[in-house]
Amino acid sequence: MARYRASESARREQILQAAFRVAARDRLDGLTVRRVAQEAGLSSGLVFFYFKTKDALLVALLEWLLERTIVMRTDEAVLSLPTARERFLARLRKAVDSVGRERVQVELFFDYWVMGTRHPGVREALRTALAGYREVFRPLLDEMLAEEGAPPGVTAESLAAVCVSFVEGCAVQAIMDPENFDVESFMACVEALVSPSMAMA
Repeated sequence: MARYRASESARREQILQAAFRVAARDRLDGLTVRRVAQEAGLSSGLVFFYFKTKDALLVALLEWLLERTIVMRTDEAVLSLPTARERFLARLRKAVDSVGRERVQVELFFDYWVMGTRHPGVREALRTALAGYREVFRPLLDEMLAEEGAPPGVTAESLAAVCVSFVEGCAVQAIMDPENFDVESFMACVEALVSPSMAMA
């Protein structure tokens, strides 16, 4: 009887899932190829076959996390809301809610932020992710500013950058000071800041 042989994509997925479990348990400093191989039930050589170095595995794990966990796509429920303001606020709320639910992933992102100061591959992956997150908000903000008018000096690009910074700040709050992580209060503040009356002030 022929032995089952996993496809290349299935094997990579198996290794990355194992890497996530190791990183969730031991953090990035504790992630080694040997530990990942043990977790996946594979040889270290096979892990090296798919990911040539530990650094390559770390970057691939970051990209895997960015795709599967803190995903910033806008779903149909948000897009079906009647006004641009409602769509924007609903999308922002989803992003803030997610950082409270995905604690392990957010903690790993903090590890990656620190690593990114000295690791070009990690830094580039994070820069690409941030650009993608800004692009999620930008069209919603374009619509909102078109409907309501933009205050002087305010653009959809700059507002999108502020939104992403706000979500990152919420992630810090959720991890470092969870007792004071209050989505309702935070969103009430955002709604007040982007209200038409505030824009006119």
